[in-house]
Amino acid sequence: MSYQVFARKYRPQSFADVLGQDHVVRTLRNAIAQDRLAHAYLFVGPRGTGKTSTARIFAKALNCPGGPSIDFDPNDEVCREIAEGRSLDVLEIDGASHTGVDQVRDLRESVSYAPSKCRYKIYYIDEVHMLSSAAFNALLKTLEEPPAHVKFIFATTEAHKILPTIISRCQRFDLRRIPQGLIAKHLLHIASLEGVDLEERAAYAVAKGADGGMRDAQSMLDQLVSFCGQRITEADVLSVFGFTSSTQVVGLMQALLEQDTVSALRLIDETSESGKDLGKLLSDLIEYVRTLLVAQCDFAAASQDAEPEVAQRMQEQAGMVTTEKLLRLVDGLAEVDARLRWSTNKRLHLELGVIAAVQQLQEVSLNEVMDVLSGGSGPNAAAAPRPRPAVTTPPVAARAAVAAAPPPAQPPPAVEPAVKSSAPSPAADAVVAVPAPVATAQGGSASASPLPQGAAASPAPISDLNSLWEALLERVQQERALIITWLRVATPQSFDNGLLKVGFPKSENEALNSLRRDSQLQFLQRVTSTLAGLPVRLDLRIDPSLPEPLASEMGIDLFGAPAADPLPPVPPAAALAVQASPAPAPKAEAAPAGSLESAPQAAGGGPEPQDDPLIRQAVEKFRLKLLERESGKPAA
Repeated sequence: MSYQVFARKYRPQSFADVLGQDHVVRTLRNAIAQDRLAHAYLFVGPRGTGKTSTARIFAKALNCPGGPSIDFDPNDEVCREIAEGRSLDVLEIDGASHTGVDQVRDLRESVSYAPSKCRYKIYYIDEVHMLSSAAFNALLKTLEEPPAHVKFIFATTEAHKILPTIISRCQRFDLRRIPQGLIAKHLLHIASLEGVDLEERAAYAVAKGADGGMRDAQSMLDQLVSFCGQRITEADVLSVFGFTSSTQVVGLMQALLEQDTVSALRLIDETSESGKDLGKLLSDLIEYVRTLLVAQCDFAAASQDAEPEVAQRMQEQAGMVTTEKLLRLVDGLAEVDARLRWSTNKRLHLELGVIAAVQQLQEVSLNEVMDVLSGGSGPNAAAAPRPRPAVTTPPVAARAAVAAAPPPAQPPPAVEPAVKSSAPSPAADAVVAVPAPVATAQGGSASASPLPQGAAASPAPISDLNSLWEALLERVQQERALIITWLRVATPQSFDNGLLKVGFPKSENEALNSLRRDSQLQFLQRVTSTLAGLPVRLDLRIDPSLPEPLASEMGIDLFGAPAADPLPPVPPAAALAVQASPAPAPKAEAAPAGSLESAPQAAGGGPEPQDDPLIRQAVEKFRLKLLERESGKPAA
């Protein structure tokens, strides 16, 4: 017997042999079992996914002895005739060779004749989209009401070219691309039957190059056996077909994530010198970035087609970068891919695109700045917590401390001038006395009456809803004062079985979305669990029944600190005395150029934004420059 290629030798012979098309096989088996057989079927799918093989198996099930039957014998004489294409009752027609009306008219005449040996006369038309519109129209009436002994099976790779009137008369089955992991396992099975030593990585490389087509993968394996003999490695696959290794793509992505431009350019140079297609390398890189995006949402779905080693590195890289940066990276690489298609110097555009990608990953977004300012980890931050630096007079923390601290038993007297003078006065600046924060051993700051930290002894569990909510506000006020505004507009509604339901008015949708961010929600759930003494989940939602606050999110009080009680009126005599003899403004010592203290003081002599610990942290982390409010010039 002459040699048979793998694609024909290992063609599926029964429903159990069809791989990756379970939805089609299940429907056809149920139709046969329930005797619900249609008169026309349409198989749609990419090349090499099993359209012709499924049609032949379905024909065997219909015409087998004692059929229709699901469990037929593939070695039966009738089934062998159908498999070999020599059955008189199962006619396979090439649509590309029978495009005219005359061939369709001949088919209509032969339909009226009964089958010679089998139960059904089956017409299988491959690439049916190649028929002309006139041929389709000539087939319409026969296709809609054929004789009881006739079945039509159509197959195509381009269903959009078929007339809608034809599709409406058929049961349509869409065959999917076969997963890479399934193709690789089948190739390893074929290699074991043929006595070929096929490396697992080589099988995955072939499966990736086959692009979901089992026939293409089998043909490539056949070619590799002719080239390599009885042992096939991944290097052989890459050399014969010019593919890029998955480890190369993972290595290029690692260089981008580590902002190692030199390593990325060297990898491109190696790929170019080895004669590989740089356009294929770029498309594989874009596909891998897409896989990282999927891995951040569902790692199991992203890794089902990957090798074990690649899957492990994929999981590591998915945690090294944010989703927002990956989306920006995909957009940038897609623009490079568009330029690469029409360029003669592909290497130049790819190298420029890689350099731009490294710079994109170095950029800091506004969301990352907010994460750092609100106590989150920020971009590429280490796992260890970063305490805020101790500052003498932090305005934001001071206002938050005034809001949270209990009123003193005897408030200190304060004098406020009736008419504010143009020059700042020490008496005017001392209206509200805020105790300076005390520097902690960790480098952070604490108020004069610090609340218990998480590192202190664990408090007794709190089960009362109101007490739990008040304790949560106090802890948030101390640890993340920047988000206390969003939390103060909320209302606790219920606490049952570890679920704390919190409602927000309709006007506070921005506060709700801000607290739902992963860094904020995890922080709130951790603190609440510590206070309650059990794992707590937060359910944050909009409740239209809640009244809107007097100062909404767009109000004046952005930091959420309640307005201070009005001070007692100043006696006229004292006011005149203050007005008559204003105290001279103290001269500030000259600060070195470029430092935070060198920026001009705000009107009224109050503390400047650069004195805020959060702003200091942002300046130090992101290497920012402070600008003047009006001139826009850097602070001297």
